[in-house]
Amino acid sequence: MDSKVLSTKAQNACRVPRPSRQVDALVKRWVWTIREREEQCCGQKIAYFLEREHGVKLSVPKIYEILSEKYLLRSRKPRYVQRGPIPQAQAPRQVVQFDTVHFGWVFAFTAIDIYSREADVMLRSSVTSDDGVVFLRSCMKRRFDVHVELLQNDGGPEFKGEFALRARLFCDRHRVARPNKKNEQAHIESFNRTLRKECLGWSKYKPSQMNALQEQVETFRHRYHYHRPHLAFQPMTPPLEN
Repeated sequence: MDSKVLSTKAQNACRVPRPSRQVDALVKRWVWTIREREEQCCGQKIAYFLEREHGVKLSVPKIYEILSEKYLLRSRKPRYVQRGPIPQAQAPRQVVQFDTVHFGWVFAFTAIDIYSREADVMLRSSVTSDDGVVFLRSCMKRRFDVHVELLQNDGGPEFKGEFALRARLFCDRHRVARPNKKNEQAHIESFNRTLRKECLGWSKYKPSQMNALQEQVETFRHRYHYHRPHLAFQPMTPPLEN
């Protein structure tokens, strides 16, 4: 084909009007309205409502770009944060790990001294930072002599806010385990499995069953501390002897 013809076609292609990259101001207002109406929902949900209600399709990155024009969006924390070495314990009360186990509409707050294997459990009907504070105060006074060197938990919402503030009253250092690093919470995860296998199982419970379940937990706690042998100890003995 003649080079002149190719040149002419290329020039004509450049003259084709391209769609504007700017988002219409009305669409931006729709995005902002949906975010406020839907309790600050994520970009994916905004894209869903925008298409369903107004027939407008926008990519999720473009939606966040629009949101950033009006709102101060919370940036993601770095995935890898230096948090120091995994805590090791050479004596009781050096490291206590916290966690929660979900049983449907009942939640078990758990804690364990990773050296002595002493543990505590409390059932709650919700899993908020206020519930975490109730458990923190109870178990530290009942089981862990009020104060420990290091207290560690995962990044769940029940261990943020008020809990994070109160935790410093009961320990020298408060550490949040790295996400997706189960080995950092290995002792409490092991205890949680024991709680399921030997006490509450994998069932889902309702708040109306709390009293009966709490009796089961108290029986389990006594057996765990004063009767059940532990493989970690040689010879195998309960954490606390009668």
